[in-house]
Amino acid sequence: MKNIALVGNPNSGKTTLFNVLTGSTQTIGNWPGVTVEKKSGKLKKDDNIIIQDLPGTYSLSPYSIEEVVTRKFIIEERPNLIVDVLDATNLERNLYLTLQLMETGIPVVLAMNMMDIMEKSGKKINIDKLSYLLSVQVVWISALKKRNMAKLEREIEIQQNLYPYPEYDERLESALCMIEDTIKNSVSKENLRWYAIKLFECDEQVKDELQLDDEKKEEIDGIIETAEEIFGDNSDSIVVNARYDFIAKIIEMSVISTDDFKATMSDKIDNVLTNRFFALPIFIMIMWFIYYLSIQTIGTMGSDWVNNVLFGNWIPNFATSMLQNLDVAHWMQGLVVDGIINGMGSILGFVPQIMMLFLCLGILEDCGYMARIAFVMDRIFHKFNLSGKSFIPMLISTGCGVPGIMATRTIENEKDRKMTIMLTTFMPCSAKLTVIALIAGTFFPHQSWVAPSAYFMGMLAVIGSGVFLKKTKLFSGPPLPFVMELPTYHFPRAANVANQVINRAKGFIKKAGTIIFASCVMIWFFSSFNFKLQTVPQAQSMLKVFGTILSPIFAPLGFGDWHATVAVLAGLIAKENCVGTLRIAFGSESSAAFTETLRTSYSAVAGYSFLTFNLLCAPCFAAIGTMYKEYGDARWTLRAVGYQTAVAYLVSVLIYQTFQLANGKISWHSILLVIFVISLFVYGLVIKTDKKDTLFKIQNEMKGDSII
Repeated sequence: MKNIALVGNPNSGKTTLFNVLTGSTQTIGNWPGVTVEKKSGKLKKDDNIIIQDLPGTYSLSPYSIEEVVTRKFIIEERPNLIVDVLDATNLERNLYLTLQLMETGIPVVLAMNMMDIMEKSGKKINIDKLSYLLSVQVVWISALKKRNMAKLEREIEIQQNLYPYPEYDERLESALCMIEDTIKNSVSKENLRWYAIKLFECDEQVKDELQLDDEKKEEIDGIIETAEEIFGDNSDSIVVNARYDFIAKIIEMSVISTDDFKATMSDKIDNVLTNRFFALPIFIMIMWFIYYLSIQTIGTMGSDWVNNVLFGNWIPNFATSMLQNLDVAHWMQGLVVDGIINGMGSILGFVPQIMMLFLCLGILEDCGYMARIAFVMDRIFHKFNLSGKSFIPMLISTGCGVPGIMATRTIENEKDRKMTIMLTTFMPCSAKLTVIALIAGTFFPHQSWVAPSAYFMGMLAVIGSGVFLKKTKLFSGPPLPFVMELPTYHFPRAANVANQVINRAKGFIKKAGTIIFASCVMIWFFSSFNFKLQTVPQAQSMLKVFGTILSPIFAPLGFGDWHATVAVLAGLIAKENCVGTLRIAFGSESSAAFTETLRTSYSAVAGYSFLTFNLLCAPCFAAIGTMYKEYGDARWTLRAVGYQTAVAYLVSVLIYQTFQLANGKISWHSILLVIFVISLFVYGLVIKTDKKDTLFKIQNEMKGDSII
């Protein structure tokens, strides 16, 4: 087997190329950080060649978890070949990683991606000269348009020749040679150059790995100190400057440039969409329009047909007729029609709305707009002591919380990463969209603000939580600067968008056919039998007993009856269960009857409170499991789940009780609850401050330092 590593900067087109070479359908996003773990696939033309899609990295001096994955694979696994995917529009930055890859001595092929976009900007790259200067094979490609793939595949299949290492300043080379002589008996010959450079850079991971004796450490420290005196700079900067000097010579000889200061079309669009004053209002209007299309108009048309015709008429009538003709037992008919078809149908009815939402979001992602939103939100997040890098996992969570939580691996700061894991699932995922659509369509059918308000409520919960949590000992400290490459705008590619929509819809339907199917059967069982396993009406069932015991907890939220209580509990398994459980619990035979039952059972404010709680409370079991995997600690997972549930409860209480008072339903109970919740929020957001953090600020102010 031949092992090929696909390496490159974030957002350079690696995953797109991986899909083309292997025929896979991995998720593609037009922002950095989509790939957070190694993915494998076989080359379509040759099953003996394994392609490894490694997480994007800017260098082999890793800071975040996914960058560690890339470095570890390259150095420890030493693949047969590295295919370095370069973004031709940012050649200088991309070549920095190329030089580091060449320093490993592993055969390298450069896949120069996005050449067509670069040429439109008025620049050209002499591929042959670039290949000659670097002494490695360079192939121009367009992964998106599948251009020149055959030539790249040929280069992958043939045995690549070794190349000379990039040579830098003579003084630096002299220091590196002395370090090589010192460690030549401690590392393999093929890794000698790379380890020498890393030791010169004072890479702590490499120092710990080699475990050199004190004599060798002192010798290497002496070499580094001498070099720093000669260059008048620290060792890390010496290597960085040497690489960029080398790159500058390469670019000067191989890149033909026209006007470097000419504003591109992307620049002109960004002048409006990322404008300091207009960016946020534009984003709000866009999200409102997306939810309007998905929940109020086009998506609803499809959902109405699925609910009222497919699962409201055709399927249940056919199933009932067939079961009666087969003389199936009455309890089995109830399980199939009332439990499975009604329960599953109430959830699958939202598939058209979900597909419409992801169609719109897919277009925004593929054209490059969503990356700008992360940039825009960084301005807001930073004012509240949050890192803008936390917003990327939250964007991913609009599809599913599981990959969103995994995407936090791109965050270098451990405290910020843990806090982002805790807050990411506040954003409404596709499962929560079923609850949004149910409440919006039932209680607010003619008001378009409800659905988008759920999105921005999640965002406000993130910001408010960030303000509070940053004042605690667990998360105190300033956020790290957020540096992000903004990809060039381009027209969305139909195949990419369709792939996203289909994959997410398939994931939703697959979940409905497994976890939710089992949940519907379980809910039907508990709603049809008592503790003696006798068939009884719902009023005497186990489900009602469970719900009645716990329902007082939710009374201050406005939905303190057993139907809504069991729906909330079922939502912990999968958020879609909220809808299916309500349908089974109320025993409605049609969607219209179910909607009318909800309207007569709960007020509109109680419905919105129910929506709020299920949006913000603990996520589904799959997301909780992913939290545990990322934290690696049960206590941190319980902290996250407990915090989310507490925030959901307090916000829902505030919404419901405030509207009760506003509608003239004044009681001491409501007044005390509102005062208590507001006091908690004021204390957490405004007053509460970690004493050590306050002391730190006072000390720095006395020194005249500015605190950012």
